[in-house]
Amino acid sequence: MSESQQKYKMQNTPEGYDKEREGIARGVMQTIEYPSTTLGNTRKAMVYTPPGYFTEKEYSVLYLLHGIGGDENEWYTHGKPQVILDNLYADQMLKPMIVVLPNGRAMLNDRAEGDLFTSDKVQAFETFESDLLHDLIPYIEENYSVLTDRMHRAIAGLSMGGGQSLNIGLNNLDRFAWVGAFSPAPNTKMPELLVPEPHKTAELLSLLWLSCGDLDSLKNVSDRTHTYLSQHSMPHIWVEENGDHDWPVWKNGLYQFSKLIF
Repeated sequence: MSESQQKYKMQNTPEGYDKEREGIARGVMQTIEYPSTTLGNTRKAMVYTPPGYFTEKEYSVLYLLHGIGGDENEWYTHGKPQVILDNLYADQMLKPMIVVLPNGRAMLNDRAEGDLFTSDKVQAFETFESDLLHDLIPYIEENYSVLTDRMHRAIAGLSMGGGQSLNIGLNNLDRFAWVGAFSPAPNTKMPELLVPEPHKTAELLSLLWLSCGDLDSLKNVSDRTHTYLSQHSMPHIWVEENGDHDWPVWKNGLYQFSKLIF
């Protein structure tokens, strides 16, 4: 991890970063279906291809995960990632990438219905690791023109998806070199389990991002992770910003994190 990343100071997010602009090139957001050997069914995800996407070029991939109350549509519906990314491309502040928005609740009925905290639904967020690694990533690499090495694969998410990103990304450093968590939830493993060998993890990671709102009732999860990483001299970016457990913090996290990766 570079010295500049260790000393990163978050720039103010510009006014209108998440508002549609006229007269700029736009990416394409579409829903795809892929076969899941993990669950034995077909699952849905959304995929954003950047402006000017063409198959003669190979792209990096960001896997962007939702929270416990959402599904593959949550970022699209509430966070407008395609607008944020289109604007960044227009300002020439983003490396070319495809963004995949999966459903992180890996179970046969994966809709966000009923009591979201039942044991089987919580377990489904752990099961997603297998679905992601063995089913979704291979599907994306087979059907899109993407780079397939770890240096061109990132994972990030909000709340429950932030916990998943830390759990999955840091446990699979042979797959991911860029990991981001926006307001990670209590599903996040204890830091000594996430990073049992800080020096080795530091050598492998290109970026570890952690951000949270200062009014977030779940901020203790971020605090304990940040504290452990700091105590063990593990390079990471920690951003404590004004806000609660809500979309302004998560959208800002995407805006800032996406500029730094690849």
